[in-house]
Amino acid sequence: MGAETEYGIHAPGETSFNATWLSTQVVHAYSRETSHRASAGGETRWDYTDEDPLADARGWSYPRSAAHPSQLTDTEVTAAQIALEGGETGDPTEPLMMNMVLGNGARLYVDHAHPEYSSPEVTNPLDAVRWDAAGDLVALAAVRRIAATDGVPAINLYKNNTDNKSVSYGSHENYLMPRAVPFKDIVSGLTPFFVTRAIMCGAGRVGIGQDGSGAGFQISQRADFFEAEVGLETTIRRPIINTRDEPHAVAEKYRRLHVIIGDANLAQVSNYLKFGTTALVLDMIEHGTAPQLEFANPVATLRNISHDWELRERHLLADGSTATALEVQRQYLNAAIAHCAANGSSHPETGDGHTAGVLAKWEQVLDGLESDPMSLSGQLEWVAKLSLLQQYRARDKMAWTDPRLGLIDLQWSDVRPEKGLYYKLLQHGRMERLVTDESIAAAVANPPTDTRAYFRGRCIQEFGANVVGASWDSVIFELPQLRRLQRISTKEPLRGTRELTGKLFDANTEVAGFLAQLLADTH
Repeated sequence: MGAETEYGIHAPGETSFNATWLSTQVVHAYSRETSHRASAGGETRWDYTDEDPLADARGWSYPRSAAHPSQLTDTEVTAAQIALEGGETGDPTEPLMMNMVLGNGARLYVDHAHPEYSSPEVTNPLDAVRWDAAGDLVALAAVRRIAATDGVPAINLYKNNTDNKSVSYGSHENYLMPRAVPFKDIVSGLTPFFVTRAIMCGAGRVGIGQDGSGAGFQISQRADFFEAEVGLETTIRRPIINTRDEPHAVAEKYRRLHVIIGDANLAQVSNYLKFGTTALVLDMIEHGTAPQLEFANPVATLRNISHDWELRERHLLADGSTATALEVQRQYLNAAIAHCAANGSSHPETGDGHTAGVLAKWEQVLDGLESDPMSLSGQLEWVAKLSLLQQYRARDKMAWTDPRLGLIDLQWSDVRPEKGLYYKLLQHGRMERLVTDESIAAAVANPPTDTRAYFRGRCIQEFGANVVGASWDSVIFELPQLRRLQRISTKEPLRGTRELTGKLFDANTEVAGFLAQLLADTH
């Protein structure tokens, strides 16, 4: 599993600079950040060979001629395209840095008008939290570097999902699962879960509607931007279930489930439950044990649940009965408990505590939401934000339409610890920690050890000058002395681990010897 975070970007006081150009400055700044030089590497071309963003899991491919430009993720944004968008683009002679593959196995790049950090592949929800949070430190390091650089406007980055002016940007999740699972089972098993999941992992938002003009507070930053139940798009007509069929792995064996419905989380408990519960539900779908229920109108219900932060509303199911969001989540929890009890001996996470930890936290949070949601203000992000906003409202007699509340909402997600309100609560011990600051800092510099991300990250660290291209499923080396390129396929996500390749890296300081031994061992 892993995350993709598009950061909100703002140059205070500047109105003429192009947002895409500003995003290139974030990537460029991190490449120059000396405190992370050993693990950052340099600009690396992304290998698009195996990417096909218009392949649909339902069995067809969308024509490129009809695709929205934002769907074409298998091409680089060029300087010419940036210029066509209008606005200042800085020094035209300065190269634009669009993509980096980092020494921790992650990717930092420009995704149209946003800088994006895509975390490395991990095998459990605690690591998902850890390496996702490492991305926030990467973003912070870039902001710090830009602030200290002459000639570049100051840039602020926000881990949120909307500018409250009708624009939303994504925080996506990815999960590896067997291709043999019918996609219709994924849709039926996941839709009710996703419609209700925000009560645990929503980030909270001031404003109702896509432009935020409606008065009030809602649970999710993203809910009002979804318009379809199933579909391929990610930026228009957003679907609850995304059908992009880009496995980034052996296509005959695996499917990468691309999830676009989640909020960007700073709170560790919300992020942990987002990954952990979804992984368990996918395991139930694979084994045919997921709850069988269906909302009459999933898209409308998704929005209604987000707007009902008191969690009182009942929602119509397809069979004519009704249920609250809490009741639906309780059904999934109970099914997961029974599923894990029945399959404990064969469950892939049994023995390391992850499954038991997720189930316990899931149950504790649902119990808290049922008795008193505000009791979870130290754990769930939307509750913490709402609690803070209510304190300001009570102190200063502010209505939900007061623009100061919108500013507080924005400041919550500022990646700078001295500015971000989430970080202030964290520093004062008012938000629960699941992973330490030290382990997050270590994740900035080091890849996970139990996936192919280890191989990718170590290649960047040890032989970065010879890596001319990379992707999730490849690393491309340049061997000047041999006048050729060598592409190493990494399509098996659980190969390339420290256990399998660590000694190979430790034994070779020269790239030629490393590749010779690697290829000999492979064959």
